[in-house]
Amino acid sequence: MSYKASFACATVLSAAVLTAPAVWAQDKVSRDNSGPYISGSYGGYKSHGGEFKDENDLLGAALGYQFNEFFALEAEYIDFGKFGDDDVKAKLKGVGLSAVGRLPLTQSFGVYAKAGAFASAFDVDAFDESETYDEVNPFIGAGVDFRVTNSLTAFAEYARYNVDIDEDDFNGQITNNGPDFDTGRVGLKYQF
Repeated sequence: MSYKASFACATVLSAAVLTAPAVWAQDKVSRDNSGPYISGSYGGYKSHGGEFKDENDLLGAALGYQFNEFFALEAEYIDFGKFGDDDVKAKLKGVGLSAVGRLPLTQSFGVYAKAGAFASAFDVDAFDESETYDEVNPFIGAGVDFRVTNSLTAFAEYARYNVDIDEDDFNGQITNNGPDFDTGRVGLKYQF
């Protein structure tokens, strides 16, 4: 994870720790656990696989619906930006649709897992050839969340994405069929 992503992670987690006593005092306050929400996140990723070894920052925004404290559906946009070296450059962005299963450990703190499909636009420039790959691939993730107020929740999440390319498009000079992306990010979710 880059320096900026590490700093953002430390800032969000510090805020969550500092507000914990106030939130725990509100634990007895009931809250409707269903409804729509939006979220924004920032983090970093590491791409690996063949020529695609790099790390960079990412931005995400999501819209979801929490059915109860255990289950939500979420659609999100993620921009991985540009990465690569002189011979192989790429940029990736896409939209994910996922099911989120959550286990509340307290009124304010929980763990969750998510799985879904990621529809990506992957632009690759390699060895004087250029291609765009529009693919849909599965992804998985897991995280922790902490309610800061009745409507605002901080979260930290890890997820893994994979995208495919056709090695034949680059005359066999690319030695893999697409990179994996390990991501780590922090964010805030606002439930209406």
